[in-house]
Amino acid sequence: MTSLDKPTDRELGVDADAETADSKAVTEAALFEAFGGVRGMVETVAPGLLFVTIFTINKDLRMSAIAAVAVSLALVVVRLVMRDTVKHAFSGVFGVAFGVAFAMMTGNAKDFYLPGMLYTLGLSLAYMITTICGVPLIGLILGPVFKENLSWRTRNPGRKKAYAKASWAWGLILLAKCAILFPLYWWADTTQFGWVLVALKIPPFLLAVWLTWVFLAKAPAPIDVFAEMEAAEEAEAARKAEMEAAGTGAEPRSAERKSGGARHRREA
Repeated sequence: MTSLDKPTDRELGVDADAETADSKAVTEAALFEAFGGVRGMVETVAPGLLFVTIFTINKDLRMSAIAAVAVSLALVVVRLVMRDTVKHAFSGVFGVAFGVAFAMMTGNAKDFYLPGMLYTLGLSLAYMITTICGVPLIGLILGPVFKENLSWRTRNPGRKKAYAKASWAWGLILLAKCAILFPLYWWADTTQFGWVLVALKIPPFLLAVWLTWVFLAKAPAPIDVFAEMEAAEEAEAARKAEMEAAGTGAEPRSAERKSGGARHRREA
């Protein structure tokens, strides 16, 4: 290669920038898929928002609960009609159903929010405990999305470190949210508490997702284990085809030798 053929520093910089941009785009798309994007946020907020709005207006627990369940089911139906994934909508339905069950059993509208608060606390602890144990939860969630499964644990230490940072971010952000909500659960009235909880639905979530994006965008690229398995299967199939072809080619030569030997004996 001559000096004219060698890539310039500028070209290398452009390639590096393009690779970085691709990495950020892939990370952004994976996070959008994993956490549901804008629609997922709407499905998370809408039932609670409707519940607290109706309860603020008429203080009717039953009507508020029915409205929350109805809007959750409507969001699932919309997903089904559009033939879209329903995992985010279904998770919302289950969360609302548990909240309604708690509130109806106790007769306290504030208990509509209790299952979700307990879930948030448990999720916060899960993020931190799994990170301490060396298996960050965010890596378990995003690994299949990035088609890397658990390869980051042993084969991609830089990516494991990024997952650990992201899991700590999620755990601490959710724990801070719980530190605000649990005291309010005891001190504030239902209407005040409901509006605070709705207000805290999206901002902490967006902060955690943004930090995850920052950490992963700077991390090494994921190892596509699915592509590796497909390549291994193709190589194995090619090897078997070569062996079969070699075996097929040997048989005619053997038959030809036998035929020639028999002909020689007859001539003799």
